Amino acid sequence: MDARSTAARPAGPAARARPGERETPVRALDVYVVEDNVIVLESLIAALEELAPVHVVGTAADERVAVEWLEADGKRCDIVIIDIFLRSGSGLGVIAAARRERPGAALVVLSNYATDEMRARCLASGADRVFDKSRDIDQLVAFCISLSSREPGERSH
Repeated sequence: MDARSTAARPAGPAARARPGERETPVRALDVYVVEDNVIVLESLIAALEELAPVHVVGTAADERVAVEWLEADGKRCDIVIIDIFLRSGSGLGVIAAARRERPGAALVVLSNYATDEMRARCLASGADRVFDKSRDIDQLVAFCISLSSREPGERSH
């Protein structure tokens, strides 16, 4: 199985206020990542856990494993980050399962194929946001930081 668990980490530097700013309360977000490229997966996890108040609770490289994880009882996540093209299956199937099984979670597509047409398909399927892997990582980090100051279950729209 391609799922993994990680130990809890404190919020990264993004959770701290700058000098002179009032500190905004943040909470660590539980994130599940669906990505089949191991190098991209490891880099993404490292960047997110360093730059945003997140804790990666598991990963999957294909649709079946991701859907099984989402359907399992007792596993909570605040954000599901999904690649569209997977080892087997599709991120669109993961979006549908996540929207059904984790209605309060933010669903984020992170893809190299974030064309206008693909963005529209993902959003129509239930994704909250679509980011391009090659140029929108900073926007993904900012999105995670913004979610960390919201109440649990508050939708990202």
